[in-house]
Amino acid sequence: MNLFRLDNKVAVITGAGSGIGQAIAKCFAAQGAAVHVVELNEDGGKGTVEEIRAAGGQAAVHACNVALQQEVVKTMDNIVATDKRIDILVNCAGIAHIGKLETTSESDFDRVIQVNIKGTYNCMYAVIRQMKAQGGGVILNMASIAATVGIPDRFAYSMSKGAVMTMTLSVAKDYINDNIRVNSISPARVHTPFVDGFLQKNYPGREQEMFEKLSRTQPIGRMAKPDEVAWLSLYLCSDQAGFITGCDYPIDGGFIKLNN
Repeated sequence: MNLFRLDNKVAVITGAGSGIGQAIAKCFAAQGAAVHVVELNEDGGKGTVEEIRAAGGQAAVHACNVALQQEVVKTMDNIVATDKRIDILVNCAGIAHIGKLETTSESDFDRVIQVNIKGTYNCMYAVIRQMKAQGGGVILNMASIAATVGIPDRFAYSMSKGAVMTMTLSVAKDYINDNIRVNSISPARVHTPFVDGFLQKNYPGREQEMFEKLSRTQPIGRMAKPDEVAWLSLYLCSDQAGFITGCDYPIDGGFIKLNN
């Protein structure tokens, strides 16, 4: 059996200009999907598309701010006009924020809500009618271990990812009879360009030391690789996962259960 193939599937992946989203886009394209990269940073999205096409895959980029519902609806409508359907939506677009309650400004709080929560809502809202009309689909949302365990200085971010997880459960329940499966993934720390930029900005000259320290917070002793998240995403969006909906999957190197 040729498992986990996505031939003839149309996949929309937000935030796929770098990091986890990019890894998922490249993985899905390699497995046969026609991939649509939805990205605020159009240059980053173009880079992903170029890599996919160079490897023989199908991909297109769409500049879009997921926080703006009209932009999102127009983007999804354009994709349907071209490819006639949307089989898979992966909500990867998101922003981080460092701070506890008293150090989180109202403007920062609102920004996290607009991107992480409203952005996820907007994208699901924009595809759900199409998925119902075509007889089904798959939605995968990117949550975080911060949704279920306390992480220091991650107040707004944790709040937003908790909302992503509970939205996942609600939409899964409401559309189970429409053959629409909805799940989420909760990564621990993943080694992405964001992590490298964070270390360079906050720990100049100590990047390697702090990288190793952060890596050791996972009981397995290292950060995840974006490709590892992509492979789990592939399974959950494939036909082989047809009995799975309304679930969250930690991919955390033992962080939640073993970090005592």
